[in-house]
Amino acid sequence: MKIRGLLFDFDGLLVDTESPSRLVWEELYREHGFELPHERWAGNVGTLDEPFEPLSHLEQLLGRSLDRSALTERRRARELQLIELEDLRPGVEDYLDEAERRGLATGIVSSSSHEWIEPILQRLERSHNWDAIVAANGDAARAKPRPTLYLDALAALELDADEAIAFEDSPHGVRAAKAAEIYCVAVPNPITATLAFENADLILESFADLPLPELLARVES
Repeated sequence: MKIRGLLFDFDGLLVDTESPSRLVWEELYREHGFELPHERWAGNVGTLDEPFEPLSHLEQLLGRSLDRSALTERRRARELQLIELEDLRPGVEDYLDEAERRGLATGIVSSSSHEWIEPILQRLERSHNWDAIVAANGDAARAKPRPTLYLDALAALELDADEAIAFEDSPHGVRAAKAAEIYCVAVPNPITATLAFENADLILESFADLPLPELLARVES
């Protein structure tokens, strides 16, 4: 097997956007006298299916409706403020630089949207050199854990499944990659670290734990 491309999830994997998002929801819950249920929250990571809807849950706890529009606007502004402080996760820069040196195709495969992904990449000066960015753009029918986004990415990069490695931070993402028959490395973030990743081919605490040349040697052997 010769690896020709690397496919990366975005939120929580390249950049830890998940911790700021949860922190803002924690602040909102505590403002109203409650605690965000972390286990239920973590089940939303990596998908648009959202089995847990935190605002509805908070309204249930309060027994009344909230001004959803105002709260959402304030929450999003606070979330963006915190995400502005986030850099690429440890080891990601080395992976991307090594992939470029080796001439490997690189793609982003995300249940999020281009509108969300591209400004963050621009801020981090990593908006160039991606061979494909495949996003669900609000279409839940294409989002993970379905394999659709990965299959589209393989087609865009003209790769067979056994020529790619996928990197994911959530069980939903791992399921999507494996459903597309792609070797999948899980690199959980602080929010997903306690979740089950039994479907992953390899689990790393950090990209920095295993340099890309060593990973390629392991997968291609």
